[in-house]
Amino acid sequence: MRTLVFNAGSSSLKFGLYDMGGAEVLRLKGGFDRFAEDGCDLKLTVDGTRHDSRAPHRDMAAAIAAVPGILASHGIDGINAIGHRIAHGGARFDKPALMDAPTLAAIEDLTPLAPLHNPANLAAVRLAQQIWPGLPQVGVFDTSFHMTAPAFSTTYAVPLLWREAGLRRFGFHGTSHKYVALRAAEVIGQPVERLQIVSCHLGNGASVCAINRGRSMDTSMGLTPLEGLVMGTRSGDVDPGAFGFLSRELGLDVAQIEAALYNDSGLKALTGSPDMRDAEDRAAAGDPAAQLAIEIYAYRARKYIGAYAAAMGGIDALVFTGGIGENSASMRRRICDGLEFMGVTLDIDRNQHVDLANRAAPELQAWGGRVRVIVTETQEQLQIARETAAALAVTRRARLVLPVAVSARHVHLCQADVEALFGPGATLSAEFPLRQPGNFAAHQKVTIEGPKGALHHVRVLGPTRSRTQIEVSRTDTFALGVEAPVRLSGDLDGTPKIRLIGPAGTVETDGLIIAARHIHMHPDDADRWGVSDKEEVEVRVTGTGRGMTFSGVIVRVQPNAFTEMHIDTDEANAAGISGGAEGALIAPEHGG
Repeated sequence: MRTLVFNAGSSSLKFGLYDMGGAEVLRLKGGFDRFAEDGCDLKLTVDGTRHDSRAPHRDMAAAIAAVPGILASHGIDGINAIGHRIAHGGARFDKPALMDAPTLAAIEDLTPLAPLHNPANLAAVRLAQQIWPGLPQVGVFDTSFHMTAPAFSTTYAVPLLWREAGLRRFGFHGTSHKYVALRAAEVIGQPVERLQIVSCHLGNGASVCAINRGRSMDTSMGLTPLEGLVMGTRSGDVDPGAFGFLSRELGLDVAQIEAALYNDSGLKALTGSPDMRDAEDRAAAGDPAAQLAIEIYAYRARKYIGAYAAAMGGIDALVFTGGIGENSASMRRRICDGLEFMGVTLDIDRNQHVDLANRAAPELQAWGGRVRVIVTETQEQLQIARETAAALAVTRRARLVLPVAVSARHVHLCQADVEALFGPGATLSAEFPLRQPGNFAAHQKVTIEGPKGALHHVRVLGPTRSRTQIEVSRTDTFALGVEAPVRLSGDLDGTPKIRLIGPAGTVETDGLIIAARHIHMHPDDADRWGVSDKEEVEVRVTGTGRGMTFSGVIVRVQPNAFTEMHIDTDEANAAGISGGAEGALIAPEHGG
């Protein structure tokens, strides 16, 4: 599939042409930057050859209109699909979407949340639809990646009426953060689901993202792209009380304040220029305003990195990307200085000599550094091309009706803990078998005790495991007074400790989790329906209760498994399920 990608930002236009198949081949990559009255900079790479020039286009609209001519001049045709970067998808768009009329209208309705970005994105879509009216066009949303963030990181502590109106944190640069997390995992040589990564996208727009085992947990941007770090023309974090202060003291209305925070703040307000390159040049020449701006920029980024490391309980990698993150060795060093306490140590020579050619992602940490420090060129266009191809591959949906089982709180024990809780030489005895072959509900029960309360008569499931695991619902964690992560079974590193009480003794153990919703699937069913181990699917629960579609359901392909979906009691209550139910597995048909 040959896919053209548009990434229309607030102050630049990037585009790329990819051949997507067994290999991912970039045929052409271009970018317009630094728009001015006399034109703009055009950087173009065609089949690996770089061409830089000055182009006559003074604004975004003129640059977008020039793209068809550029493609034609290099003999590029046969495009199969077009993918577009869309900044804000609100709560509605948690995955790529075809750019039909209702979708475009919905995106336009979201413009107040991203006034610098959504209009440019829509302009690119509409122009492309005029030029290539017969081609499918897909929007990939910056906000979609962050839809996995938990409510405690996305909810503002504001009146309910405001929250019901849609006031919440969304986050942006999701396509970039997703790509660099996957690229960092490649470099480290571990699945992204095993890693805790802080991604720093530092450009004219800037954000930091806490990526906890492949999923966005928190990010510095919020309702709009205004919150968080200092940016080119945007302020980043500002006390909301500033609106009232500026209204009283300067007579400014909301529209004037908002426009200034978007267009006349950030580096532009501090130095007179929105470009970090200008700030660094002026700072080196002794300009105190530029020196202060650089210190503020680095401090704000460092503060978020430390906060997200604490939120995740440590990090495996710190990744820099974006124009500043990729190109400013001095800014990377300023940000990393002072983070030695959490294992971030930068090698000065490595940091100073970075080569990002051919999708390189060099490591910059000092030898023996505990946290990987990686820099890589963000490949938002490539990630958009990937997601466009995946979205168009879902040309029809296959359905597999499967049983849905409600999994109440329970405990899996290692043999040492069995004996500690039930006495030396004790073994688990089966009371009744479970559907998964070889598994059973044991006669034994335990009490789970936390700092706030206890859960009594909790069933132990057998057989024994190599490591003790306690599975509870989110509601249970409040009763216990302990926060537990959402994890797949067996993924227990970094989980909180809890006390188990049995008739013969007590055990202090880690392993407390909220089980991620999942499907145990026999390999024959996985082959039949085209899904693979660890793939995420959707399941529409039918035939009982309110009916609900569960997204992010993880397939666990296991030999001899009985195909069955497991949800916890909170999820069952939300869907109105009592006992069991049936679900329709909605899985993409791969290929295309």
